[in-house]
Amino acid sequence: MYKEILQSIDGIAIYPIISFLIFFIFFLGLIAYVVLVKKEYIQSMKEMPLQNENGFAQPLDLRS
Repeated sequence: MYKEILQSIDGIAIYPIISFLIFFIFFLGLIAYVVLVKKEYIQSMKEMPLQNENGFAQPLDLRS
């Protein structure tokens, strides 16, 4: 039933092509971002969960 309805729409074949292009362009953009991002930015993002609001890591109390 749905197959006949979709086949009767003129120009329906363009939608899979458009969706593939959107996915492909997003994927290429993501790869370009990963390759071109500065390593210092990656390092600062890695350390962010360990910092408090002053930018310093809180010492761990391992005696307990």
